[in-house]
Amino acid sequence: HTSPIHKSAPAFIQLDTKLSIFETGIKVVDLLAPYRRGGKIGLFGGAGVGKTVLIMELINNIAKAHGGVSVFGGVGERTREGNDLYMEMKESGVINEQNLAESKVALVYGQMNEPPGARMRVGLTALTMAEYFRDVNEQDVLLFIDNIFRFVQAGSEVSALLGRMPSAVGYQPTLSTEMGSLQERITSTKEGSITSIQAVYVPADDLTDPAPATTFAHLDATTVLSRGLAAKGIYPAVDPLDSTSTMLQPRIVGEEHYETAQRV
Repeated sequence: HTSPIHKSAPAFIQLDTKLSIFETGIKVVDLLAPYRRGGKIGLFGGAGVGKTVLIMELINNIAKAHGGVSVFGGVGERTREGNDLYMEMKESGVINEQNLAESKVALVYGQMNEPPGARMRVGLTALTMAEYFRDVNEQDVLLFIDNIFRFVQAGSEVSALLGRMPSAVGYQPTLSTEMGSLQERITSTKEGSITSIQAVYVPADDLTDPAPATTFAHLDATTVLSRGLAAKGIYPAVDPLDSTSTMLQPRIVGEEHYETAQRV
């Protein structure tokens, strides 16, 4: 089965517009910054604060609780990390090499040594796989993109190679269009949903940089991992004050949940 990686987002009439919570099974997330089914979540945190462990936990939980599948797109990150993730998944049984039909995850990588065209397209490739699981198999899909910043960076390199005039901070002039064409395809339809968790690298911790700033516009929730908590050995090291969610409203989660979260 083949499918083009460049295609348009689902039409409005196909979308499932009702707001529902995506239960992750991770208490701190579900209580304080719940994810939206078919939404987009930004995962912020430096190296070594437990991003990979959190991702593993999410993949495990959705496989067991929802019978759903996960797609992991490694965009412009280290080959070693991809290999580590693969080995950990084999150990935890998320990938079953003896019987691949039982595996609950698809991995696709375009690492940092690849040419920019490959790194830019690998995000779209992962998304197309997720769309197949959603539209053809009618499943709930969890799509991980690690790292969305590298997708933008690859686009900027491609843009320079094509001789386009750079815009702010040397980024491509088509930055928001490229980001939009990827993000608009991540949504819930009548068939199923794609919920996306995107690791966001923030260059020099500058949130006003065009790459993270463009990403923010698309996010429904943010999960911020804190080095301070990780250093104390508290995992998952989710910072409850920095993490946000548009779903944390009494009319969506109910009064009791909202009140409890506010008290915390």
